[in-house]
Amino acid sequence: MLDRQTIAAQDNTETEVFTRLESNVRSYSRSFSAVFTRARGTELFDVHGRRYLDFLAGAGSLNYGHNNPVFKQALVDYIMDDGITHSLDLHTVAKERFLEAMHDIVLKPRGLADYVMQFTGPTGTNAVEAALKIARKATGRTNVVYFTNGFHGVSMGALSVTGNSYLRAAAGVPLANTTSMPFDGYFGEGVDTIAQLDKVLSDPSSGMELPAAVILETVQGEGGLNVARIDWLQRLQALCNKRKIVLIVDDIQAGVGRTGTFFSFEPAGIKPDIITLSKSLSGYGLPLALVVLKRSLDVWKPAEHNGTFRGNNHAFITATAAIETYWATPAFAEDVKAKGEHLRRRLQQMVDRFAPDLVDVRGRGMMIGVRCADPERAAAVTARCYQYGLIIERAGPDDEVIKCMMPLTTSMGELDEGMDILERAITEEYGTRTVEIRKPATTKPQRMLEAA
Repeated sequence: MLDRQTIAAQDNTETEVFTRLESNVRSYSRSFSAVFTRARGTELFDVHGRRYLDFLAGAGSLNYGHNNPVFKQALVDYIMDDGITHSLDLHTVAKERFLEAMHDIVLKPRGLADYVMQFTGPTGTNAVEAALKIARKATGRTNVVYFTNGFHGVSMGALSVTGNSYLRAAAGVPLANTTSMPFDGYFGEGVDTIAQLDKVLSDPSSGMELPAAVILETVQGEGGLNVARIDWLQRLQALCNKRKIVLIVDDIQAGVGRTGTFFSFEPAGIKPDIITLSKSLSGYGLPLALVVLKRSLDVWKPAEHNGTFRGNNHAFITATAAIETYWATPAFAEDVKAKGEHLRRRLQQMVDRFAPDLVDVRGRGMMIGVRCADPERAAAVTARCYQYGLIIERAGPDDEVIKCMMPLTTSMGELDEGMDILERAITEEYGTRTVEIRKPATTKPQRMLEAA
């Protein structure tokens, strides 16, 4: 059994080429320095065969796990049949099947049948850029309201509606034509931030011009797992409707089942004017970004917004397989909700044991975590988790929230294995009684990397 120092030394030796040849901008690899070689489901393996549980899942890009066998077979069959790989926005059978599946299985049953789909460049920030552009084009207005702790990407337009000052500073130029407003709960439960927004929009001397759009995440991922309440979302949509402001919901991280429903806003019963999707939309970690917008807003002229890689046919194949396999019935969503409730119970038990060092449980569904009073100790906990075979990251303004983003297909046994590792790391960091690591309830042997 290797100790922590030996593992760290091995990792440092093996990552020399990345340090020498890759840009300093790399981030996740600084926390998880192993050289990974293969993965399946929730498991990752490094070049030494060490096994890790992946509770990061590509920052929410692998909701169905690594190398999902259903998607893999569909993709291999398509490739072996010489299916189209690249097509710009030409018509292909792969795109046709995706459009029909997305419309018939996802949009139509949710009352979004008259929405159209726009394929942008391959990442989420491309979808956000397109959403901002079309909202401004359709309304003839320029300002966009965004919310504190929101994250929408790091290209220039998306960055202008992202709250994080560290990321904004990297732009190198002023970020204009946007206005920040407080998210739900930003000032505590006693402050009505929708009333504040309404007041600012109603007052001709407030200094805010009528915006083209309001953009938000209903569960803020990078911002610390802050959850907008149902009535807050409903009132926000009513306010936008009253003032003819385009409501954009960024569901790039919180969508595709992450919170327990395909779209994160479904529990509120709202219908945004525009929805942005990416990350787990392809189901296989393949780049694919999508803007879903009301037909009345589709005022684009041909090629006004384009991108060389807006037609990823391989991603169409796996995305269609994901929709048809997991969303044709309510079973998968119900399973995600049950797992989310289980995670909440486990995390709440930790908060109850370790308060006030652990403050509260945050998030919804399988987009959930625990907030630490001291960000530095949160970092120490996740570092311990990594040494024990659990890859788990942090979020929030000061990275104070330990954030669970495992694949939605993770088994209950693997969930408990991960929670046991997390509890062990928390226990060691905060110096209370020892926690026994239980064997996971799975059908195949599982081993956890333990370090002295």
